[in-house]
Amino acid sequence: MRENLTRWLYQAMGFQSGLAKTQRIESISKAAKPNKTEPNAEDPKTDHIPISADVKYISWLKEHPSALSSFQEMMTSAEGKCVVVFLDYDGTLSPIVNDPDGAFMSDLMRSAVGDVAKLYPTAIISGRSRQKVYGFVKLDDIFYAGSHGMDIMGPAIQASSYDGKYQSKALDKKGNELTVFQPAQDFLPSIEKMLNELEETTSEINGALVEDNRFCISVHYRHVLQEDLGLLEKKIQALVAKYPGFHLTRGKKVLEIRPSIKWNKGDALLYLLETLGFANSSNVLPIYIGDDRTDEDAFKAVKSRGQGYPIIVSSNPRDTLASYSLRDPTEVLSFLIRLARWGELSAV
Repeated sequence: MRENLTRWLYQAMGFQSGLAKTQRIESISKAAKPNKTEPNAEDPKTDHIPISADVKYISWLKEHPSALSSFQEMMTSAEGKCVVVFLDYDGTLSPIVNDPDGAFMSDLMRSAVGDVAKLYPTAIISGRSRQKVYGFVKLDDIFYAGSHGMDIMGPAIQASSYDGKYQSKALDKKGNELTVFQPAQDFLPSIEKMLNELEETTSEINGALVEDNRFCISVHYRHVLQEDLGLLEKKIQALVAKYPGFHLTRGKKVLEIRPSIKWNKGDALLYLLETLGFANSSNVLPIYIGDDRTDEDAFKAVKSRGQGYPIIVSSNPRDTLASYSLRDPTEVLSFLIRLARWGELSAV
Protein backbone atom coordinates (compact mmCIF):
# COMPACT_ATOMS: atom_id res chain seq x y z
CA MET A 1 0.00 0.00 0.00
CA ARG A 2 2.85 2.36 0.84
CA GLU A 3 4.37 1.66 -2.58
CA ASN A 4 1.06 2.50 -4.25
CA LEU A 5 0.80 5.74 -2.26
CA THR A 6 4.33 6.76 -3.29
CA ARG A 7 3.56 6.06 -6.93
CA TRP A 8 0.37 8.13 -6.68
CA LEU A 9 2.30 10.94 -5.03
CA TYR A 10 4.71 11.25 -7.93
CA GLN A 11 1.82 11.19 -10.38
CA ALA A 12 -0.08 13.82 -8.41
CA MET A 13 3.00 16.03 -8.02
CA GLY A 14 3.72 15.77 -11.72
CA PHE A 15 0.16 16.70 -12.57
CA GLN A 16 0.18 19.64 -10.19
CA SER A 17 3.32 21.19 -11.67
CA GLY A 18 1.23 22.48 -14.52
CA LEU A 19 -2.03 22.94 -12.67
CA ALA A 20 -1.54 26.59 -11.79
CA LYS A 21 -1.47 27.48 -15.47
CA THR A 22 -4.28 25.22 -16.55
CA GLN A 23 -6.69 25.19 -13.61
CA ARG A 24 -9.03 27.82 -15.01
CA ILE A 25 -9.38 26.27 -18.43
CA GLU A 26 -9.43 22.64 -17.29
CA SER A 27 -13.21 22.37 -17.24
CA ILE A 28 -13.60 23.90 -20.70
CA SER A 29 -10.98 21.49 -22.01
CA LYS A 30 -12.99 18.62 -20.58
CA ALA A 31 -16.14 19.96 -22.15
CA ALA A 32 -14.41 19.97 -25.53
CA LYS A 33 -13.63 16.25 -25.20
CA PRO A 34 -16.96 14.49 -24.80
CA ASN A 35 -17.18 10.98 -23.41
CA LYS A 36 -19.90 8.49 -22.63
CA THR A 37 -20.91 10.17 -19.40
CA GLU A 38 -20.81 13.80 -20.51
CA PRO A 39 -23.01 15.77 -22.95
CA ASN A 40 -21.68 15.77 -26.50
CA ALA A 41 -19.71 18.99 -26.83
CA GLU A 42 -20.29 18.93 -30.60
CA ASP A 43 -24.04 18.63 -30.25
CA PRO A 44 -25.60 22.10 -30.74
CA LYS A 45 -28.36 21.11 -28.32
CA THR A 46 -25.95 20.54 -25.43
CA ASP A 47 -22.70 22.36 -26.05
CA HIS A 48 -23.86 25.53 -24.31
CA ILE A 49 -24.58 23.70 -21.05
CA PRO A 50 -21.06 22.71 -19.95
CA ILE A 51 -19.53 25.92 -21.28
CA SER A 52 -21.98 28.08 -19.35
CA ALA A 53 -21.33 26.05 -16.21
CA ASP A 54 -17.58 26.32 -16.71
CA VAL A 55 -17.67 30.08 -17.16
CA LYS A 56 -19.48 30.42 -13.85
CA TYR A 57 -17.09 28.02 -12.18
CA ILE A 58 -14.03 29.85 -13.50
CA SER A 59 -15.43 33.13 -12.21
CA TRP A 60 -16.14 31.49 -8.84
CA LEU A 61 -12.55 30.20 -8.69
CA LYS A 62 -11.29 33.76 -8.60
CA GLU A 63 -12.86 34.10 -5.15
CA HIS A 64 -12.22 30.50 -4.07
CA PRO A 65 -8.98 29.42 -5.79
CA SER A 66 -7.90 25.81 -5.99
CA ALA A 67 -6.11 24.63 -2.86
CA LEU A 68 -3.92 22.56 -5.18
CA SER A 69 -2.69 25.36 -7.39
CA SER A 70 -2.37 27.57 -4.28
CA PHE A 71 -0.64 24.91 -2.19
CA GLN A 72 2.84 26.44 -2.04
CA GLU A 73 1.46 29.85 -1.15
CA MET A 74 -0.70 28.34 1.60
CA MET A 75 2.15 26.34 3.10
CA THR A 76 4.44 29.35 3.17
CA SER A 77 2.09 30.83 5.77
CA ALA A 78 2.13 27.52 7.65
CA GLU A 79 5.87 27.50 8.26
CA GLY A 80 6.67 27.55 11.97
CA LYS A 81 3.05 26.84 12.93
CA CYS A 82 1.34 23.68 14.15
CA VAL A 83 -1.02 22.47 11.45
CA VAL A 84 -4.24 20.81 12.65
CA VAL A 85 -6.36 19.02 10.05
CA PHE A 86 -10.16 18.69 10.20
CA LEU A 87 -12.07 16.65 7.62
CA ASP A 88 -15.68 15.98 6.77
CA TYR A 89 -16.42 12.43 5.59
CA ASP A 90 -19.22 12.05 3.01
CA GLY A 91 -18.43 13.93 -0.19
CA THR A 92 -14.94 14.73 1.09
CA LEU A 93 -13.14 11.49 1.91
CA SER A 94 -15.67 9.35 0.08
CA PRO A 95 -17.96 10.10 -2.87
CA ILE A 96 -21.66 10.75 -2.35
CA VAL A 97 -23.39 7.44 -3.10
CA ASN A 98 -26.97 6.25 -3.45
CA ASP A 99 -26.73 3.93 -0.45
CA PRO A 100 -25.44 5.77 2.66
CA ASP A 101 -24.24 2.45 4.10
CA GLY A 102 -22.00 2.01 1.06
CA ALA A 103 -20.02 5.26 1.38
CA PHE A 104 -16.67 3.53 1.64
CA MET A 105 -13.40 5.42 1.36
CA SER A 106 -10.69 4.00 -0.88
CA ASP A 107 -7.61 2.29 0.53
CA LEU A 108 -5.52 5.02 -1.06
CA MET A 109 -7.53 7.72 0.73
CA ARG A 110 -7.21 5.84 4.02
CA SER A 111 -3.43 5.68 3.56
CA ALA A 112 -3.27 9.40 2.79
CA VAL A 113 -5.33 10.33 5.88
CA GLY A 114 -3.18 8.01 7.97
CA ASP A 115 0.01 9.64 6.70
CA VAL A 116 -1.36 13.10 7.46
CA ALA A 117 -2.34 11.97 10.98
CA LYS A 118 1.24 10.82 11.66
CA LEU A 119 2.41 14.40 11.14
CA TYR A 120 -0.46 16.60 12.35
CA PRO A 121 -3.33 16.28 14.84
CA THR A 122 -6.23 15.12 12.65
CA ALA A 123 -9.97 14.87 13.29
CA ILE A 124 -12.99 13.83 11.25
CA ILE A 125 -16.16 15.81 11.97
CA SER A 126 -19.23 14.21 10.38
CA GLY A 127 -22.99 14.20 10.56
CA ARG A 128 -22.84 10.41 10.83
CA SER A 129 -22.66 8.65 14.17
CA ARG A 130 -19.14 8.52 15.56
CA GLN A 131 -19.13 4.73 15.55
CA LYS A 132 -20.26 4.57 11.94
CA VAL A 133 -17.56 6.98 10.76
CA TYR A 134 -14.93 4.99 12.61
CA GLY A 135 -16.25 1.86 10.90
CA PHE A 136 -15.64 3.52 7.52
CA VAL A 137 -12.25 5.07 8.30
CA LYS A 138 -10.71 2.39 10.55
CA LEU A 139 -7.82 4.56 11.74
CA ASP A 140 -6.92 4.75 15.42
CA ASP A 141 -4.57 7.74 15.34
CA ILE A 142 -7.20 10.39 14.64
CA PHE A 143 -10.03 11.98 16.61
CA TYR A 144 -13.67 11.44 15.69
CA ALA A 145 -16.63 13.77 16.09
CA GLY A 146 -20.00 12.35 15.02
CA SER A 147 -23.54 13.74 14.93
CA HIS A 148 -22.31 17.11 13.59
CA GLY A 149 -19.90 17.39 16.50
CA MET A 150 -22.32 16.39 19.26
CA ASP A 151 -20.36 13.20 19.99
CA ILE A 152 -16.62 13.80 20.23
CA MET A 153 -13.85 11.44 21.18
CA GLY A 154 -10.84 13.71 21.56
CA PRO A 155 -7.63 14.24 23.53
CA ALA A 156 -7.48 13.17 27.17
CA ILE A 157 -7.30 16.76 28.44
CA GLN A 158 -10.75 18.01 29.40
CA ALA A 159 -11.71 21.43 28.08
CA SER A 160 -12.19 23.77 31.03
CA SER A 161 -14.41 26.10 29.00
CA TYR A 162 -17.05 23.38 28.56
CA ASP A 163 -19.49 21.77 30.99
CA GLY A 164 -17.81 18.86 32.76
CA LYS A 165 -21.21 17.17 33.04
CA TYR A 166 -20.94 16.15 29.40
CA GLN A 167 -17.29 15.09 29.48
CA SER A 168 -16.17 11.60 30.48
CA LYS A 169 -13.05 9.48 30.20
CA ALA A 170 -12.68 6.56 27.83
CA LEU A 171 -9.96 4.29 26.45
CA ASP A 172 -9.23 3.67 22.79
CA LYS A 173 -8.35 0.23 21.42
CA LYS A 174 -4.71 0.78 22.29
CA GLY A 175 -5.55 1.61 25.89
CA ASN A 176 -4.84 5.31 25.51
CA GLU A 177 -7.00 7.63 27.60
CA LEU A 178 -9.35 9.94 25.70
CA THR A 179 -12.16 12.32 26.59
CA VAL A 180 -15.69 11.84 25.27
CA PHE A 181 -17.77 15.01 25.03
CA GLN A 182 -21.51 14.71 24.34
CA PRO A 183 -23.34 18.03 24.86
CA ALA A 184 -26.67 16.57 23.68
CA GLN A 185 -26.84 13.68 26.17
CA ASP A 186 -30.09 14.91 27.69
CA PHE A 187 -31.87 14.46 24.34
CA LEU A 188 -31.18 10.74 23.90
CA PRO A 189 -34.50 9.45 25.38
CA SER A 190 -36.50 11.67 23.01
CA ILE A 191 -34.32 10.69 20.05
CA GLU A 192 -35.03 7.02 20.69
CA LYS A 193 -38.78 7.69 20.73
CA MET A 194 -38.58 9.72 17.53
CA LEU A 195 -36.64 6.95 15.78
CA ASN A 196 -39.38 4.43 16.48
CA GLU A 197 -42.08 6.82 15.33
CA LEU A 198 -40.17 7.80 12.19
CA GLU A 199 -39.58 4.23 11.09
CA GLU A 200 -43.29 3.56 11.42
CA THR A 201 -44.56 6.76 9.81
CA THR A 202 -42.16 6.59 6.83
CA SER A 203 -42.58 2.86 6.17
CA GLU A 204 -45.36 3.48 3.64
CA ILE A 205 -43.15 5.76 1.52
CA ASN A 206 -40.99 3.72 -0.84
CA GLY A 207 -37.33 4.71 -0.87
CA ALA A 208 -37.30 6.61 2.44
CA LEU A 209 -34.43 5.54 4.66
CA VAL A 210 -34.16 6.46 8.35
CA GLU A 211 -30.61 6.52 9.72
CA ASP A 212 -29.79 6.57 13.43
CA ASN A 213 -26.84 8.91 13.89
CA ARG A 214 -26.88 8.74 17.68
CA PHE A 215 -27.57 12.40 18.54
CA CYS A 216 -29.42 13.26 15.35
CA ILE A 217 -31.67 11.42 12.90
CA SER A 218 -31.25 11.45 9.12
CA VAL A 219 -34.04 10.67 6.67
CA HIS A 220 -32.60 10.00 3.22
CA TYR A 221 -34.90 10.57 0.27
CA ARG A 222 -32.58 10.00 -2.70
CA HIS A 223 -34.72 7.04 -3.81
CA VAL A 224 -38.12 8.57 -3.02
CA LEU A 225 -40.38 9.38 -5.97
CA GLN A 226 -40.82 13.07 -6.69
CA GLU A 227 -44.56 12.88 -6.08
CA ASP A 228 -43.96 11.44 -2.59
CA LEU A 229 -41.48 14.05 -1.37
CA GLY A 230 -44.14 16.47 -0.17
CA LEU A 231 -45.89 13.80 1.89
CA LEU A 232 -42.60 12.64 3.40
CA GLU A 233 -41.65 16.15 4.47
CA LYS A 234 -45.10 16.77 5.98
CA LYS A 235 -44.82 13.61 8.04
CA ILE A 236 -41.39 14.56 9.34
CA GLN A 237 -42.44 18.13 10.12
CA ALA A 238 -45.50 16.87 12.01
CA LEU A 239 -43.29 14.61 14.10
CA VAL A 240 -40.76 17.34 14.87
CA ALA A 241 -43.60 19.63 15.96
CA LYS A 242 -44.37 17.16 18.76
CA TYR A 243 -40.85 17.56 20.15
CA PRO A 244 -40.16 21.27 20.83
CA GLY A 245 -36.51 20.62 21.68
CA PHE A 246 -35.67 19.66 18.09
CA HIS A 247 -35.50 21.26 14.67
CA LEU A 248 -35.24 20.17 11.04
CA THR A 249 -32.28 20.87 8.74
CA ARG A 250 -31.49 19.93 5.14
CA GLY A 251 -28.50 18.34 3.48
CA LYS A 252 -27.79 16.58 0.20
CA LYS A 253 -30.95 14.53 -0.43
CA VAL A 254 -31.45 14.21 3.32
CA LEU A 255 -33.59 15.78 6.05
CA GLU A 256 -32.05 15.80 9.51
CA ILE A 257 -33.64 16.13 12.92
CA ARG A 258 -31.30 17.69 15.45
CA PRO A 259 -31.48 18.81 19.09
CA SER A 260 -31.94 22.57 19.35
CA ILE A 261 -28.73 23.34 21.18
CA LYS A 262 -26.08 25.88 20.29
CA TRP A 263 -23.64 23.36 18.91
CA ASN A 264 -22.41 22.58 15.41
CA LYS A 265 -19.30 21.51 13.53
CA GLY A 266 -17.68 24.88 14.20
CA ASP A 267 -18.13 24.44 17.95
CA ALA A 268 -16.65 20.93 17.68
CA LEU A 269 -13.60 22.35 15.88
CA LEU A 270 -13.05 24.97 18.59
CA TYR A 271 -13.53 22.36 21.32
CA LEU A 272 -10.89 20.09 19.77
CA LEU A 273 -8.46 22.98 19.37
CA GLU A 274 -8.82 23.76 23.08
CA THR A 275 -8.26 20.16 24.15
CA LEU A 276 -5.17 20.09 21.93
CA GLY A 277 -3.85 23.15 23.76
CA PHE A 278 -4.49 25.73 21.05
CA ALA A 279 -7.46 27.63 22.50
CA ASN A 280 -5.86 31.06 22.29
CA SER A 281 -2.74 30.19 20.39
CA SER A 282 -1.53 32.19 17.42
CA ASN A 283 0.92 29.41 16.60
CA VAL A 284 -1.64 27.06 15.09
CA LEU A 285 -2.99 26.80 11.55
CA PRO A 286 -6.25 24.80 11.30
CA ILE A 287 -7.26 23.37 7.93
CA TYR A 288 -10.87 22.29 7.48
CA ILE A 289 -12.05 20.46 4.34
CA GLY A 290 -15.76 19.78 3.76
CA ASP A 291 -18.43 19.76 1.09
CA ASP A 292 -21.77 20.23 2.87
CA ARG A 293 -23.71 23.27 4.06
CA THR A 294 -23.19 22.02 7.63
CA ASP A 295 -19.46 22.54 7.08
CA GLU A 296 -20.06 26.27 6.71
CA ASP A 297 -20.19 26.49 10.52
CA ALA A 298 -16.67 25.10 10.65
CA PHE A 299 -15.51 27.46 7.90
CA LYS A 300 -16.89 30.33 9.97
CA ALA A 301 -15.05 29.10 13.08
CA VAL A 302 -11.73 28.93 11.21
CA LYS A 303 -12.17 32.43 9.78
CA SER A 304 -13.16 33.81 13.19
CA ARG A 305 -9.71 32.91 14.47
CA GLY A 306 -8.06 34.97 11.74
CA GLN A 307 -5.78 32.10 10.78
CA GLY A 308 -6.22 28.84 8.95
CA TYR A 309 -7.70 27.58 5.72
CA PRO A 310 -11.37 26.65 5.19
CA ILE A 311 -11.57 24.57 1.99
CA ILE A 312 -14.83 23.64 0.27
CA VAL A 313 -15.19 20.53 -1.89
CA SER A 314 -17.37 21.47 -4.85
CA SER A 315 -17.29 21.33 -8.63
CA ASN A 316 -20.12 23.87 -8.84
CA PRO A 317 -20.09 27.54 -7.86
CA ARG A 318 -21.96 28.15 -4.60
CA ASP A 319 -22.15 30.62 -1.74
CA THR A 320 -19.57 29.71 0.87
CA LEU A 321 -17.35 31.11 3.61
CA ALA A 322 -14.48 28.93 2.40
CA SER A 323 -11.32 30.63 1.19
CA TYR A 324 -10.15 27.82 -1.10
CA SER A 325 -11.72 24.96 -3.03
CA LEU A 326 -11.18 21.42 -4.27
CA ARG A 327 -13.38 19.91 -6.95
CA ASP A 328 -14.04 16.44 -5.53
CA PRO A 329 -12.64 13.68 -3.27
CA THR A 330 -9.99 12.91 -5.90
CA GLU A 331 -8.57 16.40 -5.45
CA VAL A 332 -8.91 16.03 -1.67
CA LEU A 333 -6.70 12.95 -1.99
CA SER A 334 -4.10 14.89 -4.00
CA PHE A 335 -4.13 17.69 -1.42
CA LEU A 336 -3.66 15.30 1.52
CA ILE A 337 -0.80 13.51 -0.23
CA ARG A 338 0.93 16.82 -0.87
CA LEU A 339 0.29 17.95 2.71
CA ALA A 340 1.89 14.78 4.09
CA ARG A 341 4.84 15.14 1.74
CA TRP A 342 5.29 18.78 2.72
CA GLY A 343 5.26 17.80 6.39
CA GLU A 344 7.87 15.11 5.83
CA LEU A 345 10.18 17.50 3.99
CA SER A 346 9.68 20.21 6.60
CA ALA A 347 10.71 17.80 9.35
CA VAL A 348 14.06 17.02 7.72
